[in-house]
Amino acid sequence: MIEDDKNIRVIAEITLEAIGNWKVILCESGPAGIEAALREKPDLILLDVMMPGMDGPTTLTKLKECMDPMPPVIFLTAKVQSTEIAYYQSLGATGVVKKPFDPVTLPDEIMAVLNGSQASSESQEQAIC
Repeated sequence: MIEDDKNIRVIAEITLEAIGNWKVILCESGPAGIEAALREKPDLILLDVMMPGMDGPTTLTKLKECMDPMPPVIFLTAKVQSTEIAYYQSLGATGVVKKPFDPVTLPDEIMAVLNGSQASSESQEQAIC
């Protein structure tokens, strides 16, 4: 998970590990996230859109330049107008989870984006950067 807000990182980590049964790798910036993604080879990347320095879209572009295969990327953002979502998807994002999110339903929201439909109730062990 690449997110500059420490509180969001902590809440998401607790939720995704306890409820989603996922291993979570936390990064506070785009450059740190790129480094971790190259090292850890995550199954999924959760990426904040608005971060100081390197923002989410720039981070995604850089990740695509150096990762092969590229895991699914889900943006975490309050900017969820249809034009913004279309822009994120044009960059290669799998989808978007709206902030603020409900910690209890976050794993299901992620699975819904990955499945392109309703959330799955089954937990899967996956590494999330």
